[in-house]
Amino acid sequence: MNTDVAEDARTADPAGADPTDAESSAVPTLGEILLAVEELWPESLAEDWDEVGLVAGHPSSEVSKVMFAVDPTLDVIEEAIEWGADLLITHHPLLLKGVTSVAATTAKGKAVHRLIESGTGLLTVHTNGDSAVGGVSDVLADALGLQDVVPLTPAPNGLPEEGIGRVGDLEDVMTLGDFAARVFGILPSVAGGVRVSGDKDALIRRVAVCGGAGDSLFNEVRASNADLFVTADLRHHPASEARENAVNDRPYLIDVSHFASEWLWLPAAAEALGNVLSDQGHDVDIRVSTTNSDPWDFILTPGGD
Repeated sequence: MNTDVAEDARTADPAGADPTDAESSAVPTLGEILLAVEELWPESLAEDWDEVGLVAGHPSSEVSKVMFAVDPTLDVIEEAIEWGADLLITHHPLLLKGVTSVAATTAKGKAVHRLIESGTGLLTVHTNGDSAVGGVSDVLADALGLQDVVPLTPAPNGLPEEGIGRVGDLEDVMTLGDFAARVFGILPSVAGGVRVSGDKDALIRRVAVCGGAGDSLFNEVRASNADLFVTADLRHHPASEARENAVNDRPYLIDVSHFASEWLWLPAAAEALGNVLSDQGHDVDIRVSTTNSDPWDFILTPGGD
């Protein structure tokens, strides 16, 4: 939704303009954006340990530009400010743990100061964005071609189709190697690439996924009878134990970048918010950050350069 285009449309023919046009395409307040976000990703779906919602910003402020990003890093914040964003919506929280100071002597303190000084709001949609319909794992499952998808862990306060992680079936049986290539092909390019545990010629059909770190879900993955688990940040011991406890070598494992697995959600989330705001008669320009906030820059592999 481009503000300039909308403005041109309203002023192209003043004599024949509908007097309700200005009202029907009004710029919303931050408070109105918060209501739209709550409709899409209710805070009640967030995990108990999580910190989601508004971090910086005044609910009465007008919002004409919104940027989505995975991480509220300083580089992302500067990108949002340079573009003129009134609101930055990130998947990861800036302040997940309690703090006693936001002095600009630390990276997080600098982030808070830059946001407030520039008049840029910050809103976090984290595990509520994971759990909701159309959330992080739903988008990942859809991109990988899974069907008949259900949550790995149903949300205690949500609908049956809401919860953490997803599991579903491929339309046809595939080899693990071919499916790993599919995973690699849909994700944004990052240094870590895709790591696979299992015989590349093994056949798979039922696949569990969890965007972000999912190594706490191995019991649910095994209970789902998944042939393969795709997630991020697989640590040595949980991955090793999963291999030791495998039945008929399953579930196989695919480990991907945390950033990459969750970035896929951003375009879908931006479109979803844009549709809700448009239906409510609001005019907002929404874009996805182009900053790669994956922390790794390069990787060395056996036989590589």
